[in-house]
Amino acid sequence: MRETPLAELTLRKYEKPYDVRGRELVKKICLSLGLLQPGDSRDVIVDVFDALLRAKDGMSSEKIEARVKESRKLAKVQMKGIAPSNIRRQLKRLRDLYLVEKQGNTYRIAENAKLLDLFEEKIERFYLATILERIKEYLRLMDQLR
Repeated sequence: MRETPLAELTLRKYEKPYDVRGRELVKKICLSLGLLQPGDSRDVIVDVFDALLRAKDGMSSEKIEARVKESRKLAKVQMKGIAPSNIRRQLKRLRDLYLVEKQGNTYRIAENAKLLDLFEEKIERFYLATILERIKEYLRLMDQLR
């Protein structure tokens, strides 16, 4: 039996979002979905996700990289993690969580859908449900062996 997980999901609960806007709101979403670790200064995922959220149409990784640089400059955030390879890695993480899709050479929010709809359909009903079911299988087996 392999020790490598087939799927992994980290979810965090924070205070209600009363007056959170812009980059801080995107950052809280990334933290809540486990895309960013609390206190992590390597937060380029926030700017990658923000660029896609603001885009009307799909964007190439080069265009996303340019937007990330602009965004970090405006936010007066260090220019760390902006290498093209890291931008592509962050895009893959968003794709793995079913929030972003790739069509040809462009990326966009999956199906141009609302984030809440994507979360409920792709993460809550599909991804999380399969993880929970597998945990229950292990628990049932343990109960049988006890």
